[in-house]
This record gives sequence, structure tokens and C-alpha cells, in this order.
Amino acid sequence: MSADALTWVAELMAISARTAPKTRGEDYIVLKVLGKEETARLGEAMLEYGKSTGRSNFARDGESVKRSEAMLLVGLKEARPSRLDCGACGWERCAELPPPREGSEFKGPHCFWRGVDLGIAIGSAVKTASLLNADNRIMYRAGVVARKLGFLEADVVLGIPLSATGKNIFFDRKG
Repeated sequence: MSADALTWVAELMAISARTAPKTRGEDYIVLKVLGKEETARLGEAMLEYGKSTGRSNFARDGESVKRSEAMLLVGLKEARPSRLDCGACGWERCAELPPPREGSEFKGPHCFWRGVDLGIAIGSAVKTASLLNADNRIMYRAGVVARKLGFLEADVVLGIPLSATGKNIFFDRKG
């Protein structure tokens, strides 16, 4: 299958993520489409990260990413609290939510509703991939390593690799 076709699918997925509804109409979603070469480089880096940290699932997912033709990265960047004072984050008022700090893989905490926004953007993107019959899988681990490599400047990143083969490469994986 043509990597160009799957890069095009990733671009359409990015449109879906961009136009997805957001809390209070405030958009903190950032996006980047990776072509075949960048996707393969990310897969290799995931293998290395898995080895260096002793976390085998990074290697397992890295093998899938290496075999992918394109990827969409979706992140949340510098998201301000929603000012709903709902308490879903664990604090009574939004003003009490501490500023995000760097964790081992991501930066947080974040307003609960901003996480919902990220989820809706991801869901919209994978729906578009599904409509175009592109195999995909939402990968937290790809987001971790993409963020560490600086592929997308964001506090939290998820990756959605794409493939179009006779058998979905993201299922029946070993490891």
C-alpha cells in the first residue's frame, strides 16, 4: 500500500481531530502527521526505550510502529482549566488545580474536561481512519516516545499509527 495514501488518511484524521468539539470552545489540541520515515524512526526509538527501561510493551508496540506507513500524533498543550468548578479533577475550584509539572512521561495534572477533549479528538480521528478502512491503533507508548524525541511539543501525546495490509498488524501481537 502507498505510504502517500496513508499519509493522506492521517491528514484527514487531523482535520477530524481539529474540528472535534472542545469544552467551552477552547482548543488546546496540537497535531502532527508523521510520514513513513519519521514513523519508522519513532518505532526504533520505542524499541530502545523499552530496552533501556525494561518495559517490554514499548518494544512490542515499537515493532508495530516500525511496520506502519504513517502516524498521527495528537496532544494536549498548555491547557488551562475549564473554569467550570466541577471538582472532577479532585479540587473544588479550578483555581485550586496546581500548575502542570513534568512527570516521568507526561506533564500534569490537567483539568478533567481537557482530557475529555483529547479523547473526543482521538475518537474523531480514528472514526475517520475507520471510514477509510485504514487499520489503526491508539498508542499511549508511541506518544511517550514521540514527546521525548520532540516530534510534538505537548504536555500529553497519543499516537495513532496507520497500516493497510491483508492482516491488521496492530492485533495478535506477541509480547
